[in-house]
Amino acid sequence: MRQGPADFAEVWCIDFEFYQPPGERPDPHCLVAREINGGQEIRLWQDELRKLSAAPYSVGHDSLIVAYYATAEVGCHLALGWPVPINVLDLYVEFRNLTNGKQLPCGSGLHGALTFFGFDAMGALYKEAMQKLAQRGGPYTEEEKTALIGYCAEDVLSLPKLLRRMYGFR
Repeated sequence: MRQGPADFAEVWCIDFEFYQPPGERPDPHCLVAREINGGQEIRLWQDELRKLSAAPYSVGHDSLIVAYYATAEVGCHLALGWPVPINVLDLYVEFRNLTNGKQLPCGSGLHGALTFFGFDAMGALYKEAMQKLAQRGGPYTEEEKTALIGYCAEDVLSLPKLLRRMYGFR
């Protein structure tokens, strides 16, 4: 039986940016994935994502997928027709478990979790602007694409910090 993140051959932190009309599956715009043991990073835009029949990272028994609010990432896997990861650690669920009943001045989102643990988090206004850009849907200018994938990457880079703090994982 697995004990924690250190028990996996690969630990992938992932994040998608997407548009999701009410009642529909998400329409992924971009993906950033980073394997925290070896440092490999993958950044793909929508046209590249749609060409793939499976995730560009391992989703098998020896891999752990780490996300914040993982239902969004699993929804993107389903929308792209990719297999769902076998092992998923949702840091949102874990954070809510740790803080249930506590007053959270910055909320329970990724920004709130980072702030709670004393990490610098991206500005709330920037985050809101990027989320609105993603929800607007395309087409996107090259500048907007760069901004969205950069925003996605910032979220991915924050996940190992939370993972280490929450699990003592090195």
